[in-house]
Amino acid sequence: QAQLVESGGGLVQPGGSLRLSCAASGNIFRVYTMGWYRQAPGNQRELVASITKGSSTNYADSVKGRFTISRDNAKNTVYLQMNSLKPEDTAVYYCNVPVGPSNSGFYPWGQGTQVTVSS
Repeated sequence: QAQLVESGGGLVQPGGSLRLSCAASGNIFRVYTMGWYRQAPGNQRELVASITKGSSTNYADSVKGRFTISRDNAKNTVYLQMNSLKPEDTAVYYCNVPVGPSNSGFYPWGQGTQVTVSS
């Protein structure tokens, strides 16, 4: 059974930073592009960053220049470094394998990690 476990969220003031981690089953990690998603209350889940096996990256316009996705293949872990956080970044953050034109998550969703940006 594929597993995705997110961690690292918390409460941070505007302008602050957080680093999220996602531990993925080895079978997932070796083969696929990985992505970070977020879902704010009342909104659809959206893909904010992705990284290929070869570490090519892509970002949503809303986070470009502030967020950095990276992966450690030895640890089967993908990270999301979030800087210059804004209140509108508040959401539950998830990782998954993006597939299809709508970037749907391929595997069952993990529990996510809550990020709250507030003064």
